[in-house]
Amino acid sequence: MLVDLYAAGLNPADTFFRQLGGYVTSDQPFVLGHDGMGVVRDVGPAVTSIEVGDRVAFCNGGLGGTMGTYAEATVLPDWQLARVPDEVDDLTAAALPLVAITCWEALYDRANLQAGEHVLIHGGAGGTGHVAIQLARLRGGKVATTVSSPEKAQIVSDLGAELAVNYREEDVVAAVRSWSGGVDVALDNAGPEVLQQTYKVMAPYGRIVTLMGTPGDDDELSAYNQNLTIHNVMMLTPIWHGLEDRLGAQAEIVRQALALVASGDLTIRHAATFALAEAGKAQAMLESGAAIGKVTLRIRE
Repeated sequence: MLVDLYAAGLNPADTFFRQLGGYVTSDQPFVLGHDGMGVVRDVGPAVTSIEVGDRVAFCNGGLGGTMGTYAEATVLPDWQLARVPDEVDDLTAAALPLVAITCWEALYDRANLQAGEHVLIHGGAGGTGHVAIQLARLRGGKVATTVSSPEKAQIVSDLGAELAVNYREEDVVAAVRSWSGGVDVALDNAGPEVLQQTYKVMAPYGRIVTLMGTPGDDDELSAYNQNLTIHNVMMLTPIWHGLEDRLGAQAEIVRQALALVASGDLTIRHAATFALAEAGKAQAMLESGAAIGKVTLRIRE
């Protein structure tokens, strides 16, 4: 499929690859960006599932080799695309794929979240966190989250979080344990220090999913003594290794998430939108930590 790109979503991984280079060595230009939305301009002779003129969204590229989405057009297979419902605008469709895949794989596929379980999501007002809160609530979870300001506390409360803990002013472990008695599932998007702190809030046999890599246990061996299961989720692995079955499964997640947006069951909060030529400014905002929700690029009207 040849897709004219209309919008792209930014993710923290974009800033890492800008600084460190791609995972894939190639003699092709390195184009950043994983999330894209556009309109199909042309199709190959074997394509039957997508038509010229369809609005589509996807997560693909941005690791080196396969072209990313900070671009005017891209080429990718039809099975990696999700049609965008009429009820979903271009920028929302572009902002959705990576965070939807990440949170879906973390909470549903890896942690196997069940209705009635207590869930802790770090950074609930961020691009990943605000989607994770909603998906956890849709599965029937009781959600606590960490925030850094009263404004963000109100935002996560509006999204369905029962407890918002200001980690700059409160004891996170004490507050979350008082609320839950020990959480069943936790999602870490903050790094090793926060993950080790999270061990102390977990119920026995709890499940933690980290997006930031796995450190060792804490000094009290909390993870070991509580019999915790710790999952790593790096949703770009299928792109990196070219795992077509996994890429197809991720595209199906995007389709289901877009349907949730169209029905009003899932909301994407937008922090700011920049022109493609202002991608540097967009990344600077992302790196500042000031973004509440998703940062996007508008490539064309």
